[in-house]
Amino acid sequence: MLKVVDLKKSFNNVEVLKGISFEIESGEIGVVLGKSGAGKTTLIRCINGLETFDSGEIIVDSIKIKDSNDRKKIRGQIGMVFQNFNLFPHFSVLENIIEAPMRVLGKSRQEAEKIAIDLLEMVDLSDKKDSYPFELSGGQQQRVAIARSCALMPKILCFDEPTSALDKENIQKVQEIITRFKERGMAILIISHDVAFSKEMADKIIYIKEGLLVNENEVEI
Repeated sequence: MLKVVDLKKSFNNVEVLKGISFEIESGEIGVVLGKSGAGKTTLIRCINGLETFDSGEIIVDSIKIKDSNDRKKIRGQIGMVFQNFNLFPHFSVLENIIEAPMRVLGKSRQEAEKIAIDLLEMVDLSDKKDSYPFELSGGQQQRVAIARSCALMPKILCFDEPTSALDKENIQKVQEIITRFKERGMAILIISHDVAFSKEMADKIIYIKEGLLVNENEVEI
């Protein structure tokens, strides 16, 4: 479902990604581990189109992405859950989720609300649809962000440090929800520093050090 081939990226002549290659299949969770500065965030931003890359390929469901023009071919197929959630503070939970289906997919409000209500049920927040982000805990905001990222029905869902601001109870809840989307056949890519979480969740762990894939015993977290 997701294949990264010899991906390279430099900033100001400093090579951050030095030829990264890996695959994640449908219904599989891949976790990228490495210490700060290893290139993890740059990798996920390249996959999501938030950064351009210098060379290599990103292949989504057999569609090859080499530059920004190719991104149009996979519009909506990669979802992203940001570390700071990025919810619209002036929108209710329901409005946060229906925005993308209406604007990007051209869904009617009724169709978008049905999608949102189904997703809120999946993340156990059906009773919060009329709440605003400031009324929610960090864990609840994380789950709304997951629902919003899935509103375009992506084939791949990416997470940037999903457990960094959560307590043990909320980490367990996020694990349960990620597993539900995996069971629906979604390919999931997670960037994390949390070794215990990663080893419990991952079908595949991708270790990165200084922009290169390395063996487990070569990486420091």
